[in-house]
Amino acid sequence: MDVARKIKTKVSAGFKMRGLMLRPDASKYFLEALESVDPAELDDVIERVLDAVEKQPLSSSMIELPVLEIAVQDCTQSCDESIDNVFNIIGAFHVPRYIYSLERKKFVPISMTRHPTPSLCGLAKDKAELFRERYTILQQRTHRHELFTPPAIGAAVDEGQNKFQLKTIEALLGSTAKLGEVIVLGMITQLKEGKFHLEDPSGTVQLEMSKAISFNLFVLACQQRFHNGLYTESCFVLAEGWYEDSIFHVNGFGFPPTEPSSATRAYYGNINFFGGPSTTSVKASAKLKQLEEDNEDAMMVIASDVWLDSVEVMEKLNLMFSGYAAMPPTCFILCGNFSSAPYGKTQIKSLKESLKALADAICSYPSIHSKSRFVFVLVLKTLVQAPSCLDHITEEFRERVPFSVFTTNPCRIQYCSQEIVIIREDLVNKMCRNCVRLPNTNLDIPNHFVKTILSQGHLTPLPLYVSPVFWAYDYSLRVYPVPDVIIFADKYDPFSITNTDCLCINPGSFPKSGFTFKVYYPSNKTVEDSKLQGL
Repeated sequence: MDVARKIKTKVSAGFKMRGLMLRPDASKYFLEALESVDPAELDDVIERVLDAVEKQPLSSSMIELPVLEIAVQDCTQSCDESIDNVFNIIGAFHVPRYIYSLERKKFVPISMTRHPTPSLCGLAKDKAELFRERYTILQQRTHRHELFTPPAIGAAVDEGQNKFQLKTIEALLGSTAKLGEVIVLGMITQLKEGKFHLEDPSGTVQLEMSKAISFNLFVLACQQRFHNGLYTESCFVLAEGWYEDSIFHVNGFGFPPTEPSSATRAYYGNINFFGGPSTTSVKASAKLKQLEEDNEDAMMVIASDVWLDSVEVMEKLNLMFSGYAAMPPTCFILCGNFSSAPYGKTQIKSLKESLKALADAICSYPSIHSKSRFVFVLVLKTLVQAPSCLDHITEEFRERVPFSVFTTNPCRIQYCSQEIVIIREDLVNKMCRNCVRLPNTNLDIPNHFVKTILSQGHLTPLPLYVSPVFWAYDYSLRVYPVPDVIIFADKYDPFSITNTDCLCINPGSFPKSGFTFKVYYPSNKTVEDSKLQGL
């Protein structure tokens, strides 16, 4: 009897914490369902059911029996089928959208908000909303950082630990006196040529940046190099300085502090931000984690700029297949462009013929044909979130190579408990060209680049005229929570960098880098540099 009372208390407290209540019949049903649950897993099961409840379109805070039954069935199904969710490819248009609620201090699915269904032909408010959502995500993450968290009432304050308070631009504009040592979170914009401004949802203020070298106060306080990075227009920054006469005089810039995935999930539970068939995050599956660690032979071969119309590239692909025939990889990730010339009527026809030649090459190695998956990431020059190849171009190839997928740019791969993001875009050069100021400490560009992407929580923190996106689908470019792996298929020199528990890989251009590529081993999260020599 005491055990039943404890379970009922936990259930009641869990629902109250989220502002929900159970009807008596729903409460009775849930308690009966929890009788067979291992006590060690009880808290986790209740959290998963709560997440499943909140994903449904709720009309009130009183939870009816049918709503709870659906939530319990979804969780049961996800637990039973988790072992089958080993490898899933998620296109840019199938990423779930979550909105951060300032009132509830949590992420809620779009179905629980008043936001309309996303459309490729976005409205003007979609353009404004994408920047507002980027700001809100970074703001809530920054407020949780130890430097910006006010001490609890009555708690002892460490004399060596400085605390900072974020100001809004509205607070600056409303001041008639000089404000010194202010820190503001905002987006760098250039509203007039040569005149940079800082912008947040409350307003804009002109910047004077002649003395902006490093983030003095912030660096001294946290003993970390937050001032590293590539500061471009449309980047969100923590600006430190003083305000007087409608001008914000910047002493230094820093990026919002990064946060590992484990820290994010500690606050928001097992919500599946990433996408895929599972109703909860695959990181919560012990079965998938064990399968991932046990499969030590699993590997992913990654190559970019795979020009299928190049004779030399096709020869090297044949050489690659012959080398892996004895031990087929889990998958080959091949990123475009798949044509060395700009796409047009002639290139589309050529692409279809090139795919036929590639299918011939794959079929000549039966072990690879039957055991390896092929993921093709198409690239269009005009938009980042390029739709997948037209079906009539790839139909014959997909029939001959069944384990092949032509997906969007960017795309996501869920392998066991790991989350992998892939994007083919020349981001490094674009960000360097659009820097407000290049780093003045060292020119280790890859590290600056990776730091910028993870700090921004977004794959393309660039002005829309430099890197256009579908406004209503901007959320598909988020990297928050931070994934396990990001593959930047960039023309820049190859690199492999780990930052914030995220492995960032760039295989480089396959034909321009001497036919180099990367091999990723998920079981131990390591990457291997590889290169094809002569025939």
